[in-house]
This record gives sequence, C-alpha cells and structure tokens, in this order.
Amino acid sequence: MTASKARPGALERENRGPLKGVRIVDLTSVVFGAYATQMLGDLGAEVIKIEFPGGRRGAGGDIMRWAGQTPDGAPEDLGPIFMTLNRNKRSALLDLREPRAAKALRRLIARCDVFAASVRYDGLTRLNLDYEAVRAIRPDIVYAHAAGYGAGGPYAGEPAYDDLIQAASGLADLLPRVDGDPTPRLLPSLVADKVSGCFMVQAILAALFHRQRTGEGQFVEIPMLEVMTSFNLAEHFFGHVYDPPTGQWAYSRVATPRRKPYPTKDGHIGLLPYTDAQWDQFFAVAGLSERIGADPRFCDYRTRARHIAELYALVETVTPNHTTDEWLALLKPLQIPVARMNRLDELMDDPHLAAVGLFERHTHPEAGDYIALRPPLAFSATPASIRRHPPRLGEHTDEILAEIETEPF
Repeated sequence: MTASKARPGALERENRGPLKGVRIVDLTSVVFGAYATQMLGDLGAEVIKIEFPGGRRGAGGDIMRWAGQTPDGAPEDLGPIFMTLNRNKRSALLDLREPRAAKALRRLIARCDVFAASVRYDGLTRLNLDYEAVRAIRPDIVYAHAAGYGAGGPYAGEPAYDDLIQAASGLADLLPRVDGDPTPRLLPSLVADKVSGCFMVQAILAALFHRQRTGEGQFVEIPMLEVMTSFNLAEHFFGHVYDPPTGQWAYSRVATPRRKPYPTKDGHIGLLPYTDAQWDQFFAVAGLSERIGADPRFCDYRTRARHIAELYALVETVTPNHTTDEWLALLKPLQIPVARMNRLDELMDDPHLAAVGLFERHTHPEAGDYIALRPPLAFSATPASIRRHPPRLGEHTDEILAEIETEPF
C-alpha cells in the first residue's frame, strides 16, 4: 500500500471518548510529554498546549515543530514528528514572563483538571507554577510532572533526553551483551521518551480515578530514569533478582545474537515455537525430528532455555528451505507462532494493518494531505478518536483567551 492508498479518514465531530469533559493544561513538548497528552486527547480529554515564544535563535513553540521536512508550500511549524504527536490539541502561544500571560494561564488552570508539564521543576518554580502555587489556584488539580530524575536523588533537576536515559538505565548495555561487541549502543528508537509517556498516561489516569473517588488531587512525578530502569529490568534483572545472584544479568533467551527474524527463500519471518508440543510440531514440519531425536538439550522448556543459542542456530539452518508464504501456510494451521517480517516501507502493505485501518489519510487545512496513525485502542462504548488536526503554533491563542475571559476567576 502506498501512502495514497491509506484508508480515508475524517475528523470525528462528536467526542465520545472515556475522558470527555477532562481538561488538561499541557506544558509538555518534544516526545515524552507530547506523546502522553496526545494519548489522553485521543481518549477524549480537551488538551490545551501552552507554547512559549522563541528566543533569538529559535522560532518558538515545541522544538519538534521544526524537526524534519515539510512538503513544499506547507507551514514549516508542522514538522512530521510534531504532526504524529500533537493531534487533538489546541495551541496557545503565551510568554509566561509577562504578567498578562501569567494571569491568563492562572485562569486556565482554574478551569482544568490536569496540569501536565515537562519543564524542569526549578523553571516551573521560577514561573510560580510549582505544585503548591498551582494547587492554590485549583485545590483538586492532578499535577503531573514529567521529570528526568526523581526529586529524591542527586540527579534531580538535571536535564534528561532519551539518549541520556538509555545510557543511564542500562539500555545501552543490552546490545553488547547480545553480540559481544563491547561498544555501548543506543537503541534506534526514542524508546525512553515513549515508554515514559505511557507511564505518564497511566499515572494521570490513576490520579484522576483517585480524585473521582475522594475529591483529592495530588502531585504525580514521572521520572524517566526510574521508569526506564524498571522497564529494562522487568526481564533483564534475571539472575540478579535473588541475593546472592543465581545467574547472569539479562534474560538468556532474549540476550542471544541468534534471536532475530529468520531468513526464508524470499524474505524473513518472526518465529517462536514456545510450548513443548509446538517445538515437536515444528521439528516435524521442518524435517528435524529424526536429526534431533531425543536430544536432551531440547526436550523441555528448562533445557531449551539453557541451550537457546544452539536451538536458534538450528532453526536458522532450515528456514531458508521455504518461502515466507510457504512457512506461513505450514505453521499457522498448527498454531505455531509465526509472522511475516515487515520492513518499514512494507508496513502499509500489511494486510492486517490495512484491514483494521491503522493508517488514515487526512487533509490538514494548511499543510495538505498527511498520514495519521489512528488511536490503536478499541472501546466498545467510548471510542478514542481524532477530532482535531495538529495545531499551528499559537493557532488557538485568541480563542482560548476569549473563553477564559468570560469565566469568573
């Protein structure tokens, strides 16, 4: 499927999401916080993105506005990453150093349920936007701070970006443990930002649920280093869970260079027989039963785990015997877990993703046609939706200021 064949999408006129009625004042930017607030917007929250004027070296607003190439004739403040992370938001451009803008933000806070920020806490304090100051305006506010490091540690307040957090959380040590090259490497994904954004959504939803039950707001901190270390060690704590340790760092099945898509005659497949029965069936289909026989290395889960590298190497010797389609036809009827490997430029041709309409073609009134990834969650009663295109910088400033001027403060 080419981009032009993406399923046509239209903005939803009606908000039926589970967070309809929740208002969020959003002082986040880049990826971590912006990803979180977009997910909340998809779920029905009204998200008001506060952006700041630029200094002498920048045009202002979320820096992701300026990352990547826009189409000829399109506004330069709608870069591709910004487009992917900032739908369902309105943008207000406010210089919070100015008394009028600061007053407007206070009015806005008074009518919102959530204050979400990724500005460093010292900076928020200088702007009189620390938790105590915001709570004085709205006592039941859910105040969510996207931080690099928790306030209780010596790194508190230091700048944090995905690259730094991958390095500090042990993620950069994973590939050396897999392939033997001792050079630390970063995963080619903003995984720390995106995972932390998911934790931020979880934290805000839990705090809103608590407020619904008790009427009490609270301060919630989402520190990237703690989040990503916890995420990384979910499986890679492994033999160090016990004291003294019972084995190595890193889950052995995962930390082997043999764990990868397997080559076929014409491509690659993801393949993971898991149970004893599935392995027996795979050995039979692959013509390995006689060769392996009763090899004790592969007879059950425990022994397979100890010899996983040898097992995966054996699998790699037979997968080139068939095409990808032939393997799918052989293994899927047996319920053996298998999938076609997609290159990035093949994702839009994937029949499942096409059938569920993950890729939608929209038309921005100023930037033209673009492809959006629809909200991937499915709700039977309160569907997530795309209701607004990503906003221009400060597009809704006058609209938002007019709304809050009409309400008492």
